[in-house]
Parts: sequence; C-alpha cells; structure tokens
Amino acid sequence: MVGMDSDLHIRRIVHPTGRIVTGRVVRLMDGYARELKVGQPVLVAVLAAAGVAGLLVALVRALLAIGSGGSRRAFKELRKGPEYLVTPLRIRDTVGQLCEVELHGHLPQSALHPADHVQLTLRRQRDPDLPPKVEQIVNLTTGQLLTPRTATLWSHLGPPLLLQAALGALLVAAVLTWSALT
Repeated sequence: MVGMDSDLHIRRIVHPTGRIVTGRVVRLMDGYARELKVGQPVLVAVLAAAGVAGLLVALVRALLAIGSGGSRRAFKELRKGPEYLVTPLRIRDTVGQLCEVELHGHLPQSALHPADHVQLTLRRQRDPDLPPKVEQIVNLTTGQLLTPRTATLWSHLGPPLLLQAALGALLVAAVLTWSALT
C-alpha cells in the first residue's frame, strides 16, 4: 500500500481575493452572532455631549416639577456594542474553486438556495484571517438584488441619545461662541 491519502483529492476552501466573484451557491452554513466593537473615544464624546443636553433637560424638569424621564442605558452596556448575524457562505466560482465568504446581517429566507447562480460584491475585513464580507448579492437565478443589513454604532446608540448628543454639542458651541464674543 503506497498511501491511501494519494487517492483522495480534497479541494481546499479558499478566500476569494477579487472584488467581484461569480459562481454557484454550494452551502449556507449555520450562522452565529459576532459583536460590533464600540470605540471608547467615540462613545465618551457622544455621552459627554448628551450629558450637557441632559443637564439642561433636568433643569427644565426641576423648574416645571415634571417627573423624571426614562432610564438610561449603562456605559458598560453601550460599550459592549450590538451583535449581528454572521453566516458563512460557500460558493463554487467559475473556475471550480470552492470559496468561503461571510454574509453579515439578515436576508429573506427565500433569497438564496444551493445551486443558485450568484454574483457577489466583496470587501476585505480588517482581520486578514477572516473570509471577505459580502456587500451585495445579485442572484442571477431569480434576478434579485440583495444587500444584507447589520447593526451599526449609530443604530446601537439609538436616535434619542444621538439627538440629545447633537443638542448638547450645539449648546456647547453656542456657549463657546457667546463667550468668545463677549
């Protein structure tokens, strides 16, 4: 026996290097959650600006004897960041290579099926060990244009906190401008 391994031809799974890859869907793997990191300087700036507006709102409430507002999320909770779904996707490209990419976010359940002919627009991730991320999918079988959506830093912080931070930044700018003129 020469070696049983020599008879086996195992195809390697590669990470595509091109920006656009065309091929057939082989398999959608089981998805898992990955956390989006939140930079502390950004979070501190947003919370500081929101705090200025919060002080003004608290002062108005105290003067008008209105009850307290809703509860605010803790710094630790905001720092943790949102989680998003990562689904590894394997396709066989036009030259027959088995490629793995990552689909971040959600798509309609009926959007992709094994054997669908697809064209993927990819973007490299910061970690070179991770497969490229799918930015857009053209399902050539069904004619659908698909764009997966994930949570962002701004959706995680939420419109109320961001509006309060914008108001706080405007108040600080107004005070600084007024003090420079006087």
